[in-house]
Amino acid sequence: MKIQEISHYLSLQKKNVEQALPLYIERLDAPHILKDAMSYSLEAGGKRIRPLFLLSTLKAFRCDEQVGLPAACAIEMIHTYSLIHDDLPSMDNDDLRRGKPTNHIIFGEANAILAGDALLTYSFQLISEMSEEHVSPETKLKLITELVKAAGAEGMVGGQVADIEGEGQKLTLSELEYIHNHKTGRLLAFSIKAAGIIANATTKQLEMLEGFAMHLGLAFQIRDDILDIEGTVEAIGKPVGSDESNHKNTYPSLLTIDGAKEKQEHHINQAMKILSELKIDTEVLEYLCDLVGTRQN
Repeated sequence: MKIQEISHYLSLQKKNVEQALPLYIERLDAPHILKDAMSYSLEAGGKRIRPLFLLSTLKAFRCDEQVGLPAACAIEMIHTYSLIHDDLPSMDNDDLRRGKPTNHIIFGEANAILAGDALLTYSFQLISEMSEEHVSPETKLKLITELVKAAGAEGMVGGQVADIEGEGQKLTLSELEYIHNHKTGRLLAFSIKAAGIIANATTKQLEMLEGFAMHLGLAFQIRDDILDIEGTVEAIGKPVGSDESNHKNTYPSLLTIDGAKEKQEHHINQAMKILSELKIDTEVLEYLCDLVGTRQN
């Protein structure tokens, strides 16, 4: 595929996700303000990188991407819930997200918390309701089990707690990697591994996909840390320099900005190496991998 074709493919898949998300919210029998708060953050934009990795991995296995759309939307809901809660005064205390006022600024803290809770729980419902014509009950159970691990105490939530505990302390590189492997990497890894599960990938392929995703997740977080220093409010849609003001441990603070860039390049190269060894069509995944390393927002 040419670059233009890959770009068009990703734009189309992103559009499919963004059309599906509000339809899932509309069908809920829930208070309007709750649905409005859920929709507000879901529709605030974003790269949709996690859904795109899931759908692109399905493509790599020559599976119908539509089969994985509910799982892709579920992951985006969990990611969005985490952002709503991250922005709360008791967490990062941010007033701006993707260039718009954060959820609690518009709907109040209580409704923001509950909107996040609703997005989290709804994500599991979406997977449980996937068509059994294409996804067996056993596969759905496996997906839910893996998602619980990725999003919960052993994954994203555990990483967030470790991040908070590490504030004001000087962490080692391994401690920082633990935080980012859990806080960011596990959910991104699930996006890729979930596609392999749906596609009935071999155990070896799933292990390689997990390794690919681990390196990619770290590269993604390092890029975030770099952009918090070198990015602009206009490009990233939120205040820059918040990591330093919140006394966060980051790759640039630990390794210097040049060291962080070298570490990012290392993880991108390792991710690409694993892709080259997989016996599937990885062309779109390679493009996305490059995108993670060069993104400006």
